[in-house]
Amino acid sequence: MNDSKQIDCEPLKQLVRTVPNFPKPGILFYDITTLLKDKTGFAQLIDALAQHYIDKKIDLVLGIEARGFIFGPALAYRLNAGFVPVRKPKKLPSKTASVSYDLEYGTDTLEIHLDAIKPGQRVVLVDDLLATGGTMQATIQLVKQLGGEIAGLAFAVELDFLKGRAKFPEYDVFSLLHYDD
Repeated sequence: MNDSKQIDCEPLKQLVRTVPNFPKPGILFYDITTLLKDKTGFAQLIDALAQHYIDKKIDLVLGIEARGFIFGPALAYRLNAGFVPVRKPKKLPSKTASVSYDLEYGTDTLEIHLDAIKPGQRVVLVDDLLATGGTMQATIQLVKQLGGEIAGLAFAVELDFLKGRAKFPEYDVFSLLHYDD
């Protein structure tokens, strides 16, 4: 399910800078920093994400390190929900749950405080970008470990050609800005 077609996202896409050959030759990088610095564009992006979830009784918004920290707190504020950071190892000061996952060239690990989610709390997981979906899959595992109910997966940008959405058929995946190449 994706309701972004009801929202005119073209003005937001115009605020995203494309950088060819970054971080390596042949890659077209979608730089959202130019959207973030535009006060109207950033507000519209958060409002559009919030519009999708406002009636879904969200308890917590989980932001994935690092760019999920940009969108997560603002979205949590708009939804009258709490914010929970999902961090890289050894960044959280109390007892944590962790999950390791595969990357293209190696592995990575994410952590969350053990007391961050109470069983049954409704959560939205937010990150800047949906590409292949590996980081989101790991975050879903953390939420399940703690007994949270996943109300949605939210992204500012989705690279449709990488088909990351296909890994989440059972979830409400909501992305605002779509790129096909």
